[in-house]
Amino acid sequence: MLKASVLTVFGLLCAGNAWCEEGEIPLMDAGTDIKNIESLQRGARDFMNDCSGCHSLKYLRYNRLATDLKIPEADLAKDLIFTDAKPFEEIATAMPVDSASWFGKQPPDLTLMARARGVNYLYSYLHGFYADKTRPWGVNNLYLPGTAMPHILYYRQGLQKPTYRNEKDPNGNAKMVLAGVEPMIPGSMKPEEYDQYVRDIVNFLDYAAEPVKSTRETMGIFVVLFLLVFFVFSYLLKKEYWKDVH
Repeated sequence: MLKASVLTVFGLLCAGNAWCEEGEIPLMDAGTDIKNIESLQRGARDFMNDCSGCHSLKYLRYNRLATDLKIPEADLAKDLIFTDAKPFEEIATAMPVDSASWFGKQPPDLTLMARARGVNYLYSYLHGFYADKTRPWGVNNLYLPGTAMPHILYYRQGLQKPTYRNEKDPNGNAKMVLAGVEPMIPGSMKPEEYDQYVRDIVNFLDYAAEPVKSTRETMGIFVVLFLLVFFVFSYLLKKEYWKDVH
């Protein structure tokens, strides 16, 4: 069951898309593309395999996902629905409702997480685990210190160790500050493979947060073009009406 969760119990807010308040570690660029259907399909597959055991997408239905991502209904039932849910139902977690004690709190629904935190934060978070023997699960995270989630993806990414740098506090005293992470034990994926794996999941979560986003952005371009053309004709019409007024 634990292996079925990818994302964390998010509890702290990240300031903006460039820096995270906890330690001011710069966020990584997710490089997602909401119009990349193949990436969204892979992300849906990986989310359902590795995330849906603990996290739900209660504002998204299976059949809406299949329609938008061009997934045949037969493949939907075979590859993406692992419970007794029907295609018209919301994507619910397989985790029992009384499982909050497993992590200290119930893992959150992730439907709107990409809009709440931003894709760069989600992408960075899934790259930010490092070994920390002081934590209950033996890991911590650069972007969410004290995270309640174990590093479920260690078998894919491998384990990382923290790196530090010397800084001076306001009193001029030297102190060690967490600066980043570096590889310690390799995982089953090469770094570039893990990057793409995480990018696909984050891309899918970006879609899940606003399924009409791609359509809205495309429509917005046409609306702006229409308004520009309308403005030209309106201006010419105004000149025609007022040409004889002195």
